[in-house]
Amino acid sequence: MTVTTTDPRLSQSLGDLLRQWRKHRLLSQMELATLAEISPRHLSFIENGRSVPSRDAVLRLAEALGLELRERNPLLLAAGYAPVYHETSLEAPHMSAVRDMVRQVLAAHEPYPAVVLDRYWNRVDANDPAWLFGQGVHPELLEEPVNLLRVSLHPEGMAPRIANLGEWRGHLMSRLRQQVTMTADPDLIKLYDELSGYPCDQPEPKVELPGPGEIAVPLKLRYQGRELAFFSTMATFGTPLDITVAELAIESFFPADAETAEVLRTTDWKAAAESVATGQ
Repeated sequence: MTVTTTDPRLSQSLGDLLRQWRKHRLLSQMELATLAEISPRHLSFIENGRSVPSRDAVLRLAEALGLELRERNPLLLAAGYAPVYHETSLEAPHMSAVRDMVRQVLAAHEPYPAVVLDRYWNRVDANDPAWLFGQGVHPELLEEPVNLLRVSLHPEGMAPRIANLGEWRGHLMSRLRQQVTMTADPDLIKLYDELSGYPCDQPEPKVELPGPGEIAVPLKLRYQGRELAFFSTMATFGTPLDITVAELAIESFFPADAETAEVLRTTDWKAAAESVATGQ
């Protein structure tokens, strides 16, 4: 079991961190104090370094700010308390229930693709049909850790096969922007800047609007002379107390039309996965 300690915000004072997050959330001291159920005077003293809050008060402030578990530990450390939230390897013995659940979900979703992601969009696991997305991708992009945003948008990744690249890219970048807004994570900001520099020969909408008959942004992927269409759902753990579990997400892709469903049902995905994995 490990505790995340690489965040550069660990070097900042509690007052500075609270002030930054409060302004990032567009909250006044009065509003934050009300949400955290502490007095505005006490919050002012904390931000100015004149008062050291209890651990419970720090956690209430983190909750009121809507911070994710990873962002709460720096507040605790800055206040002089030990971190509460740990980041545990999925391979740890007591994470077996999580591993089993994830694998059951992946297997049950076949013959449709599903992938497990961490906060940084790195692939944690995937079922065999998900290797559909690896067809034609440059081998270097499939080396661990496999970042699924890079695989999707890189010119040597899936991008040349995505028929609606501008629309799909706009959708993915919007999701990443929301993550950056929520977490202010330096690594996510770097990833966003990198992806922003990738070329795209189609218009990229900044605001997602439905096309004729669309109920969700589809992924339209060219595959063996056909155009497959997917929509996806995202599942996360409802009550996580561990950073790893909190940041796991399972993205499940469903066929958006009958032709896609037929291709998915009739393809030997285990053989296809082995072909992509071996670069054949």
